[in-house]
Amino acid sequence: MLRNLFVRFAMARSDERGATAIEYALIAALIAVAAIVGMELVGTEVNATFQNVANKL
Repeated sequence: MLRNLFVRFAMARSDERGATAIEYALIAALIAVAAIVGMELVGTEVNATFQNVANKL
């Protein structure tokens, strides 16, 4: 009986590690998407600024 309890505890612990890894992967993916969107927006504005400067030259 005690052995069964230990085995169930050990299995639950390994399941948490897998869930934690998936959670970290999802967080990393969301951060990457946010960074890409942010860089696109900033890049567009920077491009417009350089184009404005080039036109004035």
